[in-house]
Amino acid sequence: MKYISTRGQTEHKLFSEVLLMGLAPDGGLMLPEKYPVISETMLANWRNLSYKNLAFEIISLFATDIPAEDLHDIVERTYTEEVFGTPEITPVRTLKDGIKIQALSNGPTLAFKDMAMQFLGNMFEYVLNKENKQLNILGATSGDTGSAAEYALRGKKGVNVFMLSPEGKMSAFQRAQMFSLQDENIVNIAVEGMFDDCQDIVKAVQNDHAFKEKYHIGTVNSINWGRIVAQVVYYFAGYFRATENNSQQVSFCVPSGNFGNVCAGHIAKQMGLPINRLIVATNENDVLDQFFKTGEYRPRSTEHTYVTSSPSMDISKASNFERFIFDLMQRDDNEIQVLWAEVGTGKGFNLHFMLPEIREKYGFVSGKSTHVDRLTTIRQVYESDGELIDPHTADGVKVARELREDDEIIICLETALAAKFDATIHEAVGEVVIPRPTKLDGLEDLPQRVQVVPNNAEIVKDLIREKLD
Repeated sequence: MKYISTRGQTEHKLFSEVLLMGLAPDGGLMLPEKYPVISETMLANWRNLSYKNLAFEIISLFATDIPAEDLHDIVERTYTEEVFGTPEITPVRTLKDGIKIQALSNGPTLAFKDMAMQFLGNMFEYVLNKENKQLNILGATSGDTGSAAEYALRGKKGVNVFMLSPEGKMSAFQRAQMFSLQDENIVNIAVEGMFDDCQDIVKAVQNDHAFKEKYHIGTVNSINWGRIVAQVVYYFAGYFRATENNSQQVSFCVPSGNFGNVCAGHIAKQMGLPINRLIVATNENDVLDQFFKTGEYRPRSTEHTYVTSSPSMDISKASNFERFIFDLMQRDDNEIQVLWAEVGTGKGFNLHFMLPEIREKYGFVSGKSTHVDRLTTIRQVYESDGELIDPHTADGVKVARELREDDEIIICLETALAAKFDATIHEAVGEVVIPRPTKLDGLEDLPQRVQVVPNNAEIVKDLIREKLD
């Protein structure tokens, strides 16, 4: 399988080349030339597979240049009960009102990002070792990607991680998870600004081709294709857990900021997984909700991005959105260049005339949740089901309840555990004990290592030079 750029100006690449790449040289995002199509027989054969065997079957369709034996070994080491706390890896449970929740947050950093990042860490090490290469990861996080990447890559041979985060905008737990790591190959950089500023710095460095080549810069943000592929797997796993046979359809409700998680759902649907609707749930930063309701995509500036109690979604420019629009526009790369030139000027674009196709062919609908909504939902779920859900998952549950149709099976993708957001949980339900793994007791008291810098790509480049020269 070969990969192409959404901007059309990059030569075709293999999976292992795309894995180390991040943004394409033309500024676009990499996608397969075409998605593999799943037959009814394949779907039937996959229904009772273990998670790791399912992951092998799906990823091998995309990573055709990795020998089957090697890929099997990587997947075998990644999706273990020891790492994810349960042999099912992503069990599905049902709330009293019938909404289902797929547990994606049992990994080392208690967030769904571990599902892809643990795979990526092992895959990076494998490819770098095979090609005798060094990779320096430059990433941006609004809360969970950073710690998931650092825990997956700490101590890995041939890899350094430079992780940007918005200064003071994450929860105390999220900060402690990242900044308490003392590994030599982990460098935490807090940027004075919002997540979108961090993301813009990553893109600016990626687009400095001489710097990128000299310092072997890659990325683990959701623009990394390897992450999307690994996330496709749990849509299939969730479908099998939530249904009795392959004639049934399900809908997925996905809390979304950067569009990476739900983009994997879009790909699973294009492959032939029986998905009815993909329900995008946003917080107060509702750029995506506005698009799916009106067809207008109007990214906002940092000043107009809200700081909310579901901070991992405090994003007003969705990096992965370009992948979906590329498919929507019949993969016309010229059209993408025109549309993203408009995004670059701050104007955005309007595709209201395509709303019927967006909803009927691709199954996208959306809703929005506010601070009051998520507090109410956390409280309701606690009172009815006796369990605590995190604020982002609460955004998903709220929107799923609001948009659910008669007899529709909706699976909400859990994005994190409640322990990461204790202030919001206590505001919602009072001073209850919030469970957390014992190995994370006292995390916030550990010494922290971080450098605070102005919102400036050149300063970040200097820090990279300092570390690597």
